[in-house]
Amino acid sequence: MKSRSIILFLVIFLSIHTGFAQVKAPVFTKADTLRGKLTPLRSSYDINYYHLDVKVDIDKRFISGSNVFRFTATRDLKRLQFDLFENLAIHKVIYHGKELPFEREFNAVFIDFPATITKDTKDEFTVFYSGQPTIAERAPWEGGFSFARDKQGKPWVGVSCQGFGASSWWPTKDHQSDEADSMMISVSVPRGLMNVSNGRLRSTEKLNDDYTRYNWAVSYPINNYNVTLNIADYVHFEDSYAGENGDLSLDYYVLKENLDKAKKQFGANVKPMLEVFEHWFGPYPFYRDGFKLIDAPYLGMEHQSAIAYGNKYLNGYMGSDLSGTGYGLKWDYIIIHEAGHEWFGNNITSKDIADMWIHEGFTMYSEALFVESLDGKKAGARYIAGVRAKVSNDIPIIGPYDVNTEGSADMYYKGANLVHTLRILIGNDTKWREILRGLNKDFGLKTTTTEEVIAYINSKAGKDLTKVFDQYLRYSSIPVLEISTTKKGSVRYRWNSEVPGFNMPLRVTSGNKLQWIFPTDQWKTMNSKTGIRPDIENFFIKVSAVIYD
Repeated sequence: MKSRSIILFLVIFLSIHTGFAQVKAPVFTKADTLRGKLTPLRSSYDINYYHLDVKVDIDKRFISGSNVFRFTATRDLKRLQFDLFENLAIHKVIYHGKELPFEREFNAVFIDFPATITKDTKDEFTVFYSGQPTIAERAPWEGGFSFARDKQGKPWVGVSCQGFGASSWWPTKDHQSDEADSMMISVSVPRGLMNVSNGRLRSTEKLNDDYTRYNWAVSYPINNYNVTLNIADYVHFEDSYAGENGDLSLDYYVLKENLDKAKKQFGANVKPMLEVFEHWFGPYPFYRDGFKLIDAPYLGMEHQSAIAYGNKYLNGYMGSDLSGTGYGLKWDYIIIHEAGHEWFGNNITSKDIADMWIHEGFTMYSEALFVESLDGKKAGARYIAGVRAKVSNDIPIIGPYDVNTEGSADMYYKGANLVHTLRILIGNDTKWREILRGLNKDFGLKTTTTEEVIAYINSKAGKDLTKVFDQYLRYSSIPVLEISTTKKGSVRYRWNSEVPGFNMPLRVTSGNKLQWIFPTDQWKTMNSKTGIRPDIENFFIKVSAVIYD
């Protein structure tokens, strides 16, 4: 049949970019590999415990201190790699009371032990260092220290380093795959200021030089990009939440000028958030360490049990709604989003930042679950559909592995839409909730990969959704449903996708009837005098439809 080329509708929720444009491939260097690859010199030891002890000279923007590495050898080793940025000087590495020789290459540091450390041996060394850390020009998107002042002119300091690297301010095994089982964070600050870090405040010590050391103990595994410090003349107030695992302490550290606003904003958002997220994801993962929100001189960051908050006590994202639906103005974006990371990002962590959609896709989807708790299931779906306007379809969501490089920022908006679509495809909210809770139970306090997450969801769902994951994660474009209709009342349809054999089921309306169709990359035909209308609220797709004689 000859087409009359009458285009009914082409693209639903198009982004500005088509996703088919050629993107220049990045060029990676040896420095990228040293930073991003889990080489034998890194995989040969497993971190058990850190004690980071750092002094912050705010006036000079200078830090100095040490870090203890306690580790278990996973194989016989005589040499290993840790990481510290080149602009920070290493003064010495102490092992069993003696200095070890070390070599530096870019931001990697190599040490040689005097004798072989045999497999399963527990051992430790300490690195002493100092220098002026990188200053973040656009925190938290560009990592480093943030130095600011409160309204009284007192110092207000924070740090953020996701992706950029914890080794930008302290010596560490800077690979996301290896989390310390526990940690002590000691931060010395000028007298009259307070430091707030992860975990519980164990003690404070007045030092001889008008400094005070704050000792914070972390009792759970923690990824090094989550380790933080926050320095200011904070005022503290507290609350508690009766959660699944008992009473959860809620601690808030804010600037004095923000106290009244903080009591109102935190009170309105935190407990409702915890109720929703514990229902869907399982218990808050860090009960022993508590939940904290801390005034920060930048927008925010999901530091484990010590969330940095900088949303100016506004609802929405700095007072705006990312979805354009209005639903996002009913709650504080930074509180809800960054707290969602306590489950996806802090509890479940990707081994390589190339797989950070596991953090961001699920966490942005958590926003829809919060909207759903306020305004119903359809509102949650509309919120997720609304953020599609920000999808760029520029490069794949999954980035290149072993070079410390993220994929597309679409990991947020497209990633959330993928997760929402999985819920629709599974079609059973009881099972969906079991999957979300099961992920946090079975992958919690661990690092994981895309392949492991996909296999888990497929297994629990009883469906092979691999091709769906592949299209949305491994390619820049979204699938196109091609539809051709005839005046005689038949409809043909197929998927046009980069994934061979792409076969995502799709919910459509034909007449007044809602039903499922099962397109593949081959044409299929069905009888319908009214044609079919895909459920574009729940499926992020493009549609190309043509009428034929």
